Amino acid sequence: PFRLDPRYSFQDEEDMFMVVDLLLGGDLRYHLQQNVRFQEDTVKLFICELAMALDYLQSQRIIHRDMKPDNILLDEHGHVHITDFNIAATLPRETQITTMAGTKPYMAPEMFSSRREAGYSFAVDWWSLGVTAYELLRGRRPYHIRSSTSSKEIAHMFETAIVPYPSAWSQEMVSLLRKLLEPNPDHRFSHLSDLQNFPYMSDVNWDAVLQKRLIPGFIPNKGRLNCDPTFELEEMILESKPLHKKKKRLAKKEKEMRKCDSSQMCLLQEHLESVQKEFIIFNREKVKRDFNKRQANLAFEQTKDPQEENSQNNNLLCLFIETTVVL
Repeated sequence: PFRLDPRYSFQDEEDMFMVVDLLLGGDLRYHLQQNVRFQEDTVKLFICELAMALDYLQSQRIIHRDMKPDNILLDEHGHVHITDFNIAATLPRETQITTMAGTKPYMAPEMFSSRREAGYSFAVDWWSLGVTAYELLRGRRPYHIRSSTSSKEIAHMFETAIVPYPSAWSQEMVSLLRKLLEPNPDHRFSHLSDLQNFPYMSDVNWDAVLQKRLIPGFIPNKGRLNCDPTFELEEMILESKPLHKKKKRLAKKEKEMRKCDSSQMCLLQEHLESVQKEFIIFNREKVKRDFNKRQANLAFEQTKDPQEENSQNNNLLCLFIETTVVL
């Protein structure tokens, strides 16, 4: 729930392609840049929806590691969806991750700890949720961290800085944010049940949240493009490997490969074959058709007439006896 679902994945000689759902509401970063100030009730619903998404990822042993407004898209009705799993990691049971990955202003304190060999777990995503919720409410993040800030400075900031909470915010929301922005991961809210048992969430109908029956307080404007077209065009212009030049590029690469010695070509070919084997081709429509077919077969088996089934079994038994007598 509340994540961007894949529809298709495929590859060619040079690229891997993933086709996902089209969401027309833009990302939360865009709306923050448009000076949208989200009301507390809206942010509360966002927290509920994102918590359900994190709970699902956690059940699949997945840590997103890059939760931030840029990676949260709105659909046309204003519901949030997590996207961009580029640096997500699967966490084996009874282990923790030690590699540093993410966007610094949204990374949890334990990722900057001098004892980094101790590792981190799912709680880092819940810290990022807290930072994101704070930013949506206030328009800026709780800590003045930039991508250029050193890890040592960030660790010191977490130890000394005091997060300010505006007096206009309800005490219940402040209490929730404190639980999400708890520096100690052992004491931080990091499970859906933590939110569900929190007094501030006592009025939430979680089934209605899951079914998207609650109406968000902010609904994107359907009459406009909810993104910056200049930024998108710049990305296309600056793209180092534009698709329309792929045919020439592949021909040139093939020509260069012929110049390499045979050992290099074999090594490269082995690597390419390995990538091709590991890549999963996905077609959601086919998966849905196969699932519906299995469900129909199962339903048919369950609705079979017991008398007819007994008759078939008796016929088989008679056939077995006759065969045995003949033998």
